Amino acid sequence: MNTTDSVKKKQSTESDRAERLGKDSIPRLLIRFSVPAIIGMLAQALYNITDRIFIGMAIGTDGIAAATIAFPFMMLTLACGMLIGFGGTSLISIRLGEGRQHQAEHILGNMLVMLVLLSSAVTVFGLRFLDPLLVAFGAGESIMPLARDYLQVILYGVILQMVGFGMNAAIRGEGNPRIAMFSMLISVIINAILTPLFLFAFGWGIRGAAWATIIGQGTSALWVMYYFLGGKSLLKLKRFDLALNLRVSGQILAVGMPPFLMQVLAGLLQSIFNHQLRIHGGDIAIAAMGIIYSTLMMFLMPIFGLNHGVQPIIGYNYGARNPQRVSKALKTAMFLASLCTCCGFLVIMLLPRQIIFLFNSKDAELLAVGVRAMRLTLCMLPIIGFQVVSSGYFQAVGRPRTSAVLMLSRQLFFLFPAVIILPRFMGITGIWLSIPFSDGVAALLAGTMISLELRRLHQSIQREDNADALPDAFDEEGLAESS
Repeated sequence: MNTTDSVKKKQSTESDRAERLGKDSIPRLLIRFSVPAIIGMLAQALYNITDRIFIGMAIGTDGIAAATIAFPFMMLTLACGMLIGFGGTSLISIRLGEGRQHQAEHILGNMLVMLVLLSSAVTVFGLRFLDPLLVAFGAGESIMPLARDYLQVILYGVILQMVGFGMNAAIRGEGNPRIAMFSMLISVIINAILTPLFLFAFGWGIRGAAWATIIGQGTSALWVMYYFLGGKSLLKLKRFDLALNLRVSGQILAVGMPPFLMQVLAGLLQSIFNHQLRIHGGDIAIAAMGIIYSTLMMFLMPIFGLNHGVQPIIGYNYGARNPQRVSKALKTAMFLASLCTCCGFLVIMLLPRQIIFLFNSKDAELLAVGVRAMRLTLCMLPIIGFQVVSSGYFQAVGRPRTSAVLMLSRQLFFLFPAVIILPRFMGITGIWLSIPFSDGVAALLAGTMISLELRRLHQSIQREDNADALPDAFDEEGLAESS
């Protein structure tokens, strides 16, 4: 009897945890969900920065350039994790909002199987075509050996990265952001400890930095799986839910496709950038771009954390047919995101020399190139925040086509032609300016689409019966997009 009461009490607690998404105040929920996500994402950004700082100290500018060359493949790997992790998490939040926990658990089981299968395919493909991939990513003869050593080790841990990242997103989706934050911190802390140890104490070179990354990701993946298998999670991993369902898998892929395509395009564009930088500026320019990207992530990761934190709130209330809470969550997240990017803009514009100096204090040419490039490249940073949240909103409510337009427009329609055309007339300056140009045009598009969406939400709020208003306003172009 006591055992039965204990089980019922536990189930009630888990249910209440999800239901708070529809009852607690929006600011309180954003703090509860976004702060852990922001801490985790900031830790991830610190990992990128400290990794490159240690590589720069141990190996020099060539080491930073080699890690930058390998980065497009790491972005493609992350894209695969986003495809399944973000797609499944959005559906999980909606199903929990609709009160269909069993369907949410079936989505979770399919996510795990898809992550394992896809990561295995990525590893085999990457090892088989390692050198051609590095050439495609922009590696020249001088840094090819370093880039090969680094990426080869990274490939061994792809399954750990994807399972840890994808299943960690599901932890946020079920309403437990603190655990999600902790699993990310595990990876970052272990990597921060092992990287200098392997580089300086053991003398393993750039392969040591890669092994530190793999060990950190592996520990995080084990922790995430322990959470779902240890009985503390709201959603349970059950054997029969591991059988792939084509319909469920298709929905996961459809909803996760926008961030996947955006990340794939980002990886491909990084490759194009590397080629253009090598032609117009050499390895110094590639290293400068690696530093700029690491610095940018310090200010964008909080935005991504805020975006990840608000998505379960939006998704749950959308599924529960509560447009007023959806609108309030969206507007609050957009304000906070813009505030964060404005602060980042001030830091980058005022302290570029100090930032470059952290990575390499001995290379005067890198300092000169990096300072100018950083100021030009990130001059439109203040407008990026609301753009990220806007595209994340459409993903959260299960509207992948609309989200895809916002996410892909910057990369495919604006940045890609700009980085090809502008350098022909402006040289290396054209490469730096292609980024703010695409940010500005994409922000105009995002502003237009989210304004229309806010107007639609406002019309829904004005209706007497909110339960009927939301389906009327959104279902035709909403969840039907993923079917």
